Amino acid sequence: MYQGELVVASQLAREAAEVIRQVYETSFAVVQKAGGAGPVTEADQRANELIVAGLRAAFPADDVVAEESTHLAPRTRRVWFVDPLDGTREFVDRNGMFAVHIGLALDGVAVAGVVYAPLTRALWTGALGQPCRFEQGGLRRELKMKPVAKTSELRLLVSRSHKSKKTERIKQALGITQVREQGSVGLKCALLAQGEADLYLHPSPQSSRWDSCAPQAVIEAAGGMLVDFAGQPYGYDGRELLNGRGLVACHRDTWALAGETISRLARETGILPA
Repeated sequence: MYQGELVVASQLAREAAEVIRQVYETSFAVVQKAGGAGPVTEADQRANELIVAGLRAAFPADDVVAEESTHLAPRTRRVWFVDPLDGTREFVDRNGMFAVHIGLALDGVAVAGVVYAPLTRALWTGALGQPCRFEQGGLRRELKMKPVAKTSELRLLVSRSHKSKKTERIKQALGITQVREQGSVGLKCALLAQGEADLYLHPSPQSSRWDSCAPQAVIEAAGGMLVDFAGQPYGYDGRELLNGRGLVACHRDTWALAGETISRLARETGILPA
């Protein structure tokens, strides 16, 4: 199921990555979006146009919601969510921590997605009923997450660009000592799927559905979950685009171990309504 969609999305992600690499090698301009929504570059815009055009050609009956496009309410059951360059700040800083996200939702549920790292040419895919797969060069393997026995063993991923004292409080309450900064929601979920980390906390209400749709499909295929700080998944019907209750990603058993503490502190610190 969704194999054809993954093939198309993977190819479009690779083509968009080629555009991104071309811009990355130039002295590109950076423009700030209106309302303080962050930076945008030629790479974001050109990759956005390429992916949206490709999806509409391959799946003309589907709706597409993309970060750099005009947002219209979807009218169909199948909706693609596209972040052509997740981690634009990292792109601007030239640290390589950015990715292409292409995710598909059916009836508001993330069912398939690809995350592609342009500089390393690493691809992660996942879909409902299929395993999470990793490809890089000639290497291809399936990924399956493993839980930890104690919260103090958790290896935490936090945003490189959006540091938070709220995350620090949760970290201390769980007894976490291993912390890694990383850009891109997709790359964080990819590290979780690969077993290089165990928990991702993003308390900001400013991420959007195009940030999370593809990573959610990938991490769920690996046995994990991507939810809000109450442990509830976001809906992808297009009526709401902001992930206003933050993002948490981990193995399902890890949520059973630490979720109550995470949700309680999220309410105490204002991430969630009290």
